Amino acid sequence: MTGPLHQRIRSDIEARIRSGEWAPGHRAPIEAELMGQYGCSRMTVNKAMTALVEAGLIVRRKRAGSFVARPRVHAPVLNIPDIQSEIVARGETYAFRLLARAVRSADRDSPGEVELAAGGKLLALDGVHDAGGRPFALERRLVALKAAPGMEAADFTHVPPGAWLLEHVAWTEAESRISAVNADADDARLLALDEGAACLVVDRRTWREGQHVTRVRQVFPGEAYDLVARFGPGARMGA
Repeated sequence: MTGPLHQRIRSDIEARIRSGEWAPGHRAPIEAELMGQYGCSRMTVNKAMTALVEAGLIVRRKRAGSFVARPRVHAPVLNIPDIQSEIVARGETYAFRLLARAVRSADRDSPGEVELAAGGKLLALDGVHDAGGRPFALERRLVALKAAPGMEAADFTHVPPGAWLLEHVAWTEAESRISAVNADADDARLLALDEGAACLVVDRRTWREGQHVTRVRQVFPGEAYDLVARFGPGARMGA
Protein backbone atom coordinates (compact mmCIF):
# COMPACT_ATOMS: atom_id res chain seq x y z
CA MET A 1 0.00 0.00 0.00
CA THR A 2 1.32 3.44 -0.92
CA GLY A 3 0.78 6.59 1.13
CA PRO A 4 1.64 7.61 4.71
CA LEU A 5 2.74 4.85 7.05
CA HIS A 6 0.02 5.63 9.60
CA GLN A 7 -2.59 4.85 6.94
CA ARG A 8 -0.93 1.50 6.24
CA ILE A 9 -0.93 0.64 9.96
CA ARG A 10 -4.59 1.60 10.19
CA SER A 11 -5.47 -0.47 7.11
CA ASP A 12 -3.59 -3.51 8.41
CA ILE A 13 -5.39 -3.41 11.76
CA GLU A 14 -8.77 -2.67 10.17
CA ALA A 15 -8.34 -5.69 7.87
CA ARG A 16 -7.70 -7.96 10.86
CA ILE A 17 -10.81 -6.64 12.61
CA ARG A 18 -13.15 -6.86 9.62
CA SER A 19 -11.92 -10.34 8.67
CA GLY A 20 -12.70 -11.60 12.17
CA GLU A 21 -9.06 -12.42 12.90
CA TRP A 22 -9.30 -9.97 15.80
CA ALA A 23 -12.64 -10.57 17.52
CA PRO A 24 -14.52 -8.01 19.63
CA GLY A 25 -12.65 -7.55 22.91
CA HIS A 26 -9.31 -8.62 21.41
CA ARG A 27 -6.47 -6.60 22.90
CA ALA A 28 -4.50 -4.74 20.21
CA PRO A 29 -0.69 -4.58 20.42
CA ILE A 30 0.63 -1.77 22.59
CA GLU A 31 2.20 1.25 20.92
CA ALA A 32 5.76 0.04 21.59
CA GLU A 33 5.02 -3.26 19.82
CA LEU A 34 3.60 -1.49 16.77
CA MET A 35 6.55 0.92 16.73
CA GLY A 36 8.92 -2.03 16.59
CA GLN A 37 6.87 -3.92 14.00
CA TYR A 38 6.64 -0.98 11.59
CA GLY A 39 9.88 0.80 12.50
CA CYS A 40 8.13 4.11 13.15
CA SER A 41 7.60 6.77 15.79
CA ARG A 42 5.02 6.82 18.56
CA MET A 43 3.30 9.74 16.80
CA THR A 44 2.77 7.64 13.66
CA VAL A 45 1.25 4.79 15.66
CA ASN A 46 -0.94 7.22 17.60
CA LYS A 47 -2.32 8.71 14.36
CA ALA A 48 -3.30 5.24 13.16
CA MET A 49 -4.94 4.25 16.44
CA THR A 50 -6.79 7.56 16.75
CA ALA A 51 -8.28 7.05 13.28
CA LEU A 52 -9.44 3.56 14.30
CA VAL A 53 -11.03 4.96 17.47
CA GLU A 54 -12.85 7.64 15.42
CA ALA A 55 -14.10 4.92 13.07
CA GLY A 56 -15.56 3.02 16.04
CA LEU A 57 -13.33 -0.02 15.51
CA ILE A 58 -11.07 0.39 18.55
CA VAL A 59 -11.75 1.53 22.10
CA ARG A 60 -9.06 2.79 24.46
CA ARG A 61 -9.22 1.98 28.15
CA LYS A 62 -7.14 3.96 30.57
CA ARG A 63 -4.22 1.93 31.97
CA ALA A 64 -5.53 -1.19 30.18
CA GLY A 65 -4.77 -0.66 26.50
CA SER A 66 -6.64 -0.67 23.20
CA PHE A 67 -9.29 -3.26 22.33
CA VAL A 68 -11.45 -4.19 19.35
CA ALA A 69 -14.83 -2.51 19.86
CA ARG A 70 -17.86 -4.65 20.51
CA PRO A 71 -20.87 -4.25 18.20
CA ARG A 72 -23.43 -1.80 19.53
CA VAL A 73 -27.20 -2.03 19.40
CA HIS A 74 -28.76 1.04 17.79
CA ALA A 75 -32.36 2.06 18.46
CA PRO A 76 -34.22 4.54 16.22
CA VAL A 77 -35.76 6.49 19.10
CA LEU A 78 -34.83 10.11 18.26
CA ASN A 79 -36.09 12.70 15.87
CA ILE A 80 -33.88 15.71 15.25
CA PRO A 81 -34.97 18.27 17.84
CA ASP A 82 -35.33 21.99 17.21
CA ILE A 83 -33.82 23.28 20.45
CA GLN A 84 -35.16 26.79 19.92
CA SER A 85 -38.75 25.53 19.50
CA GLU A 86 -38.45 23.24 22.52
CA ILE A 87 -37.26 26.06 24.78
CA VAL A 88 -39.91 28.50 23.57
CA ALA A 89 -42.59 25.80 24.04
CA ARG A 90 -41.52 25.55 27.69
CA GLY A 91 -42.27 29.25 28.11
CA GLU A 92 -38.64 30.33 28.39
CA THR A 93 -36.75 32.95 26.40
CA TYR A 94 -34.30 31.54 23.88
CA ALA A 95 -30.98 32.88 22.62
CA PHE A 96 -28.05 31.44 20.66
CA ARG A 97 -24.54 32.73 21.32
CA LEU A 98 -22.08 32.07 18.50
CA LEU A 99 -18.65 31.55 20.06
CA ALA A 100 -16.55 30.68 17.01
CA ARG A 101 -17.02 30.49 13.26
CA ALA A 102 -14.50 29.41 10.61
CA VAL A 103 -14.34 27.97 7.11
CA ARG A 104 -11.58 25.40 6.81
CA SER A 105 -10.39 22.29 5.07
CA ALA A 106 -10.93 18.86 6.57
CA ASP A 107 -8.24 17.50 8.85
CA ARG A 108 -6.57 14.87 6.68
CA ASP A 109 -5.81 12.80 9.78
CA SER A 110 -9.54 12.62 10.60
CA PRO A 111 -11.34 10.15 8.29
CA GLY A 112 -14.70 11.43 9.55
CA GLU A 113 -13.93 15.00 8.53
CA VAL A 114 -12.58 13.96 5.13
CA GLU A 115 -15.72 11.92 4.46
CA LEU A 116 -17.97 14.80 5.57
CA ALA A 117 -16.21 17.44 3.44
CA ALA A 118 -16.26 15.25 0.27
CA GLY A 119 -13.54 17.37 -1.32
CA GLY A 120 -15.05 20.71 -0.30
CA LYS A 121 -14.69 23.03 2.68
CA LEU A 122 -16.15 22.71 6.16
CA LEU A 123 -17.93 25.38 8.17
CA ALA A 124 -17.01 25.00 11.85
CA LEU A 125 -19.43 26.54 14.35
CA ASP A 126 -19.27 26.59 18.15
CA GLY A 127 -22.08 28.11 20.18
CA VAL A 128 -24.28 27.94 23.26
CA HIS A 129 -28.07 27.67 23.38
CA ASP A 130 -29.49 29.67 26.30
CA ALA A 131 -32.85 29.11 28.01
CA GLY A 132 -34.13 31.83 30.32
CA GLY A 133 -30.69 33.42 30.38
CA ARG A 134 -28.94 30.21 31.42
CA PRO A 135 -26.80 27.84 29.29
CA PHE A 136 -28.96 24.98 28.03
CA ALA A 137 -26.64 23.24 25.55
CA LEU A 138 -23.14 23.58 24.14
CA GLU A 139 -22.96 22.87 20.41
CA ARG A 140 -19.94 22.12 18.23
CA ARG A 141 -20.91 21.64 14.59
CA LEU A 142 -19.21 20.91 11.26
CA VAL A 143 -21.17 21.51 8.05
CA ALA A 144 -20.23 20.30 4.55
CA LEU A 145 -20.44 23.44 2.41
CA LYS A 146 -20.83 21.23 -0.67
CA ALA A 147 -24.19 20.18 0.74
CA ALA A 148 -25.18 23.53 2.24
CA PRO A 149 -23.32 26.30 0.36
CA GLY A 150 -25.74 29.00 1.50
CA MET A 151 -24.76 28.44 5.12
CA GLU A 152 -21.38 30.12 4.69
CA ALA A 153 -23.08 33.53 4.56
CA ALA A 154 -25.96 32.76 6.93
CA ASP A 155 -26.65 35.03 9.90
CA PHE A 156 -27.26 33.08 13.11
CA THR A 157 -28.33 36.08 15.21
CA HIS A 158 -31.98 35.03 15.21
CA VAL A 159 -31.91 31.52 13.68
CA PRO A 160 -29.43 28.99 15.14
CA PRO A 161 -27.45 26.68 12.82
CA GLY A 162 -29.59 23.59 13.43
CA ALA A 163 -32.83 25.41 12.68
CA TRP A 164 -31.27 26.95 9.56
CA LEU A 165 -30.35 23.50 8.27
CA LEU A 166 -33.79 22.06 9.05
CA GLU A 167 -35.33 24.85 6.98
CA HIS A 168 -32.90 24.95 4.02
CA VAL A 169 -31.34 21.47 3.69
CA ALA A 170 -33.90 18.80 4.49
CA TRP A 171 -32.22 15.60 5.67
CA THR A 172 -33.18 12.14 4.44
CA GLU A 173 -31.14 10.06 6.91
CA ALA A 174 -29.80 10.72 10.39
CA GLU A 175 -27.78 8.89 13.02
CA SER A 176 -27.74 9.83 16.71
CA ARG A 177 -25.55 8.47 19.47
CA ILE A 178 -26.22 9.27 23.12
CA SER A 179 -23.68 9.07 25.93
CA ALA A 180 -23.08 10.36 29.44
CA VAL A 181 -19.90 12.26 30.31
CA ASN A 182 -18.45 14.37 33.07
CA ALA A 183 -17.86 17.96 31.97
CA ASP A 184 -14.23 18.89 31.40
CA ALA A 185 -12.95 22.31 32.46
CA ASP A 186 -13.76 24.03 29.15
CA ASP A 187 -17.28 22.61 28.78
CA ALA A 188 -18.03 23.28 32.45
CA ARG A 189 -17.05 26.94 32.04
CA LEU A 190 -19.26 27.41 28.98
CA LEU A 191 -22.23 25.65 30.60
CA ALA A 192 -21.77 27.35 33.98
CA LEU A 193 -21.26 23.99 35.71
CA ASP A 194 -18.79 22.58 38.17
CA GLU A 195 -15.98 20.65 36.50
CA GLY A 196 -16.90 16.96 36.48
CA ALA A 197 -20.65 17.60 36.52
CA ALA A 198 -22.82 14.99 34.79
CA CYS A 199 -23.77 15.83 31.20
CA LEU A 200 -25.74 14.21 28.39
CA VAL A 201 -24.04 14.17 25.00
CA VAL A 202 -25.81 13.73 21.67
CA ASP A 203 -23.57 13.12 18.64
CA ARG A 204 -25.47 13.36 15.37
CA ARG A 205 -24.76 13.00 11.66
CA THR A 206 -27.19 13.75 8.83
CA TRP A 207 -27.29 12.98 5.13
CA ARG A 208 -29.34 14.20 2.17
CA GLU A 209 -29.79 11.54 -0.52
CA GLY A 210 -26.51 9.93 0.53
CA GLN A 211 -24.58 13.21 0.71
CA HIS A 212 -23.14 14.14 4.11
CA VAL A 213 -24.59 17.39 5.47
CA THR A 214 -23.48 17.94 9.05
CA ARG A 215 -21.86 16.45 12.12
CA VAL A 216 -22.70 17.97 15.49
CA ARG A 217 -22.02 17.32 19.16
CA GLN A 218 -24.43 18.80 21.69
CA VAL A 219 -23.61 18.73 25.40
CA PHE A 220 -26.48 19.23 27.87
CA PRO A 221 -26.27 19.65 31.65
CA GLY A 222 -27.55 16.40 33.10
CA GLU A 223 -30.51 18.00 34.88
CA ALA A 224 -31.61 20.06 31.87
CA TYR A 225 -32.54 17.46 29.27
CA ASP A 226 -33.92 13.95 29.01
CA LEU A 227 -34.79 11.56 26.20
CA VAL A 228 -38.15 9.83 26.09
CA ALA A 229 -39.35 7.10 23.72
CA ARG A 230 -42.64 5.19 23.73
CA PHE A 231 -43.02 1.76 22.16
CA GLY A 232 -45.92 -0.58 21.54
CA PRO A 233 -45.81 -4.27 22.51
CA GLY A 234 -44.81 -5.26 19.00
CA ALA A 235 -41.92 -2.80 18.69
CA ARG A 236 -38.57 -4.26 17.74
CA MET A 237 -35.35 -2.75 19.04
CA GLY A 238 -31.89 -3.13 17.61
CA ALA A 239 -30.49 -4.38 14.37
